Amino acid sequence: MKILIGLFLSSIFVVLAAIHVYWAFGGKGGSAAAIPTRLNNKPVINPGVVDCLVVAFGLFCFGAFVLMRSGIIFFSLPQWLFNYGLWAISAIFLLRAIGEFRYVGCFKKIKNTQFGRMDTKYYSPLCLLIAVLTVVLEIIT
Repeated sequence: MKILIGLFLSSIFVVLAAIHVYWAFGGKGGSAAAIPTRLNNKPVINPGVVDCLVVAFGLFCFGAFVLMRSGIIFFSLPQWLFNYGLWAISAIFLLRAIGEFRYVGCFKKIKNTQFGRMDTKYYSPLCLLIAVLTVVLEIIT
């Protein structure tokens, strides 16, 4: 079971990392629905190349870490990271799923934008799924 969860989670992280690399190098597909906007359709944030690459690197590292904790690959890490890494990943994605109560997350107020609709249907539930699966992985490993 832990191998299946590990492969599934790491696949999600690698795909998300690849999308961020695509955006970093100028790709536009899907980017309009990926940035929170105000009601007047002005972006709330304006991520640049470095921002996208930092997020991509983090997601890739999460994927690699999940593979390590699943026993699929082996790499030496500090014990504290090995012990608390999945909890940290879970917390990050749980907080993202909950959101900041205005533009992002399950409890957002601005829902009638392209991002708001996509966040409600896909992004926040995916973050919640990642949070739950990382906790399950931590419990069974």
